[in-house]
Amino acid sequence: MNRYPVWKYAIIVIAMLLGVVYTLPNFFGEAPAVQVSSGKATIKVDTGTLQKVEDALKAAGVSAQSVALEGGSIRARFNSTDEQLKAKDAVQKALIPDATNPQFVVALNLVSRSPAWLTALHASPMYLGLDLRGGVHFMLQVDMQAALTQRVESLAGDLRSMLREKDVRHGGISRNGQAIEIRLRDAQQLQAAKRVLTEQFADLQTQEAAEGSEFRLTASIKPEAARKVQEQALKQNITTLHNRINELGVAEPVIQQQGLDRIVVQLPGVQDTAKAKDILGRTATLEVRMVDESTEARAAEQPGGIVPFGAERYLEREGRPLIVKKQVVLTGDNLTDAQPGFDGQTQEPVVNLTLDAKGARIFKDVTRDNVGKRMAIILFEKGKGEVVTAPVIRAEIGGGRVQISGRMTTAEANDTALLLRAGSLAAPMEIIEERTIGPSLGAENIAKGFNSVTWGFLVIVAFMMVYYAMFGLFSGIALGVNLLFLVAILSMLQATLTLPGMAAMALALGMAIDSNVLINERVREELRNGASPQAAIHAGYDRAWATIFDSNITTLIAGVALLAFGSGPVRGFAVVHCIGILTSMFSAVFFSRGLVNLWYGGKKKLKSVSIGTVWRPEAGTAVKAD
Repeated sequence: MNRYPVWKYAIIVIAMLLGVVYTLPNFFGEAPAVQVSSGKATIKVDTGTLQKVEDALKAAGVSAQSVALEGGSIRARFNSTDEQLKAKDAVQKALIPDATNPQFVVALNLVSRSPAWLTALHASPMYLGLDLRGGVHFMLQVDMQAALTQRVESLAGDLRSMLREKDVRHGGISRNGQAIEIRLRDAQQLQAAKRVLTEQFADLQTQEAAEGSEFRLTASIKPEAARKVQEQALKQNITTLHNRINELGVAEPVIQQQGLDRIVVQLPGVQDTAKAKDILGRTATLEVRMVDESTEARAAEQPGGIVPFGAERYLEREGRPLIVKKQVVLTGDNLTDAQPGFDGQTQEPVVNLTLDAKGARIFKDVTRDNVGKRMAIILFEKGKGEVVTAPVIRAEIGGGRVQISGRMTTAEANDTALLLRAGSLAAPMEIIEERTIGPSLGAENIAKGFNSVTWGFLVIVAFMMVYYAMFGLFSGIALGVNLLFLVAILSMLQATLTLPGMAAMALALGMAIDSNVLINERVREELRNGASPQAAIHAGYDRAWATIFDSNITTLIAGVALLAFGSGPVRGFAVVHCIGILTSMFSAVFFSRGLVNLWYGGKKKLKSVSIGTVWRPEAGTAVKAD
């Protein structure tokens, strides 16, 4: 009656082993580290860089626990923050001789001390939120007026092209603030221009005025369209920041809108504010320009050469200078996608770009008019441009698909595509608030949260053992297993634990023990009704299950609602709350019954069970069940 088959015990053992393995990394803590990553898409962190870091540390007399190339960055772990700071200075001097043009980013970080065998099993500690781990907090103000100005500039270009296509003659198109002014020579052209604006530019509203024999048509963005532009600019900035920070390996950043024109960015574990600013500002954009092939330009490529008027000098990947015209043919704003790939003929790594309709039209016209000439594709990062490739235009290119090649490696093609997909910010931003939370304050919060969970657990277990004797001990063990599973699942999911999450963990203990209270009281009730101990155990678990299921499902619904509609700390609480409910249903029912069956199930002539005092109010007496 009260015996588990072997496969059920196998499930319990496997679950316990997995729980222990994936919980263990959280007990090793974090080591102060120096992280070296690429400062540009064209610079790679490799074994040569690793050797430079090791030599710099050796020369400075700093001993590291380990120095390893992990993914696309180098991480050097140290015993103390003093060694960490000394190591950062030494590595910076070795890798960044020119501070105005940094090839690498050297930053302070905190990394897990987990042993290699746990890492090999993909067992990692939970991410800790800003309030527990420390890190940096920024409030960014988005320049919405700049977003509107940029949109008006784009509309002015589109309008100029459209009037040319419709053969509408005008005396010039200019932008005046956030308005577009069109000068027209007669009433007929005025009506034609108004018709084009009405049919093709629904976001613009017009106002006309006579100026002598000519007319001036002023177009401005409608208020509802302006709000939409601002909303899209904010969303694009948030997406761009997400892409950049995620690709640079910052764990579980918080990037969310606050108000109409502000963005909050929280980067847990980043101790260096300058590094954080570098991450936020690291976006890349693309510009397509024609190469200046004049005699003056060829001379300017030589050392000491003077760049001709209307041109600029940029370096190619090999370090050779190239003179390109200042006029921009296309920008990254016309880019809708960038994916790495391989050339169909040469099989060399390339980046495949997809342009929007406007960009495809412009690119088709430019390539048609410049067959035989060179076109430079320039990648701008941190205000500095580098020529990715400068191919010769062999024929007209239509369809909006462009291929970038230029003796790239596969990794370089992947990184270039990532940077271009991340794009540039839709509107400039400035930091109006910055706050650094030190790791010592985070450690204090962790200690307080850990103490609250520990003391709550111990008091609950003590009460259960006093009140329910051996069954109370079984409930306490099940409660400990519930906590083990909860931490293991949070670690496996790489969820972020915050102070509200620790509060949810303490709450989960109280809710989990409630299921065992229901079971124990149901077993007591069966004993009061005269059932045998084995029958009481069987009926107690079976009849308590429906109540446990109903109560946990209703609570889970509330947790899911918090998860769906909450944000920030509320979501952190909801994640732990929901997982805690699911693990409590497993541990309180399935696991605790396994313990009870293991202890009592093999006894055929069981006369009593240790479940505390069984009260019989109707008789006015109390009977000890043990």
